[in-house]
Amino acid sequence: MTLSGSIPVRPAIHSFTPRDVKIASWICFFAWTVAVYDFVLFGNLLPIMAEDLGLSAAGATGLNTWITAGTALVAFGIGPVVDRYGRRRGIILAVVGAAVASLLTATVGWMVGLLGGLGLVGLVLIRSLAGLGYAEQAINAVYLNEVYSSSGATSAQLRRRGLVYSLVQSGWPVGAVLAAASTAVLQPVGGWELCFVAAAVPAAFIGFAARWLKESPQFSARTEVIKLNEAGRHDEAAQLAEEFHIDDQGGVRTPIRDTFRGESLRPVLAIGLAFLMNWIGVLVFAILGTSLLTAESGRAVPFTNALLILIVSNGSSFLGYLFHGWLGDRIGRRNTIAIGWTLSAASFTGMLMLPAGSFAATVALYSLGLFFLIGPFSALLFFNGESFPAATRATAGSIINAAGQVGAIVGGVIVTACLGFGMSWNTTALFVGCIPILASGLMVLAAPHRDPAAVRLD
Repeated sequence: MTLSGSIPVRPAIHSFTPRDVKIASWICFFAWTVAVYDFVLFGNLLPIMAEDLGLSAAGATGLNTWITAGTALVAFGIGPVVDRYGRRRGIILAVVGAAVASLLTATVGWMVGLLGGLGLVGLVLIRSLAGLGYAEQAINAVYLNEVYSSSGATSAQLRRRGLVYSLVQSGWPVGAVLAAASTAVLQPVGGWELCFVAAAVPAAFIGFAARWLKESPQFSARTEVIKLNEAGRHDEAAQLAEEFHIDDQGGVRTPIRDTFRGESLRPVLAIGLAFLMNWIGVLVFAILGTSLLTAESGRAVPFTNALLILIVSNGSSFLGYLFHGWLGDRIGRRNTIAIGWTLSAASFTGMLMLPAGSFAATVALYSLGLFFLIGPFSALLFFNGESFPAATRATAGSIINAAGQVGAIVGGVIVTACLGFGMSWNTTALFVGCIPILASGLMVLAAPHRDPAAVRLD
């Protein structure tokens, strides 16, 4: 639907002013930044943690696969909770979960020393809790999609909502840069444990600040419709549902079932499968980037130089978010995603074809690969919100988000098997990373196109 004017707001439903929209954007940006900080920090420190805990390269990737499985379960479970209890509460839960996960991760060395193999099980459980932080991006996308469609958004914010959201989603490269920089500064001083303790502090602060967010008008209206129907005030419920362009479901809540039928079926399958395949590549080049770069059978880059590459390349990812957010407002988010991921596969393939020791070219192509790999997520997550009605928006978003972790599990199993059979990191990254990224760019084209000039109000 297109925006045709201001939406009448009932006293029980939070109204948004342009100032409220800006505050929501900034809080969501910092919330995503600190969630990514913890999430990426673990991947950056995995080689050091593995050496400290006595794990081989294959053992480390195998452990990461189990952690990814737990992350996927947590990320999937958060969607129905957010559709039932609200977007605001979901954001708070996600950020606080990231803080707790960071703090507990710092105790893993002690746990393994005391409990042996059971300590590694504890690590899997702790890092699975970090799935709340990972789920924060899907909650952000749902919340801001509804906020930017509210009557409080200015005409400029409506026209450029994809670009504005890309600024929020750019918390990924910002958080990744902070994770790499803090590792370089804190790890020599207090080991990897200090890095995780430091990560918990800003997450706890942002979790507290998120208490000042207003609930989105669409969720508040849908909740009021359900309450009115349950109270037998069906005429008022129907009137409110019509005002806010939402379905009057008479109090029946079946978001999971509704996600796999009607207009939600095609986008959840197409975007979900694309997200799954793309995250195989994200695992190889972003999460396990330090392992690929530092391995003798990979790019053979010293660890300190690898951190420098991550800082530079994630800086380019920040620009990638802005570029793809801007482009999505013009040619449509679906087409933007497909173009970006195709170019990402080409960039990483070029990097892997370079001879060992080509440091400058490795930095350039790795940065370009992340520009086109991570940047399209600013368009993808907003595209999720455009593709589903309010009743299934958070659930569908969480399913798609969790599909990314399923892809990481699949990728982790394949990477572990390839390394275990003696395949080089370079060859593994080529087949397990580049090909799925290319396939994801083609798969997303199966999702329905959404006019970037239209604003969905339901």
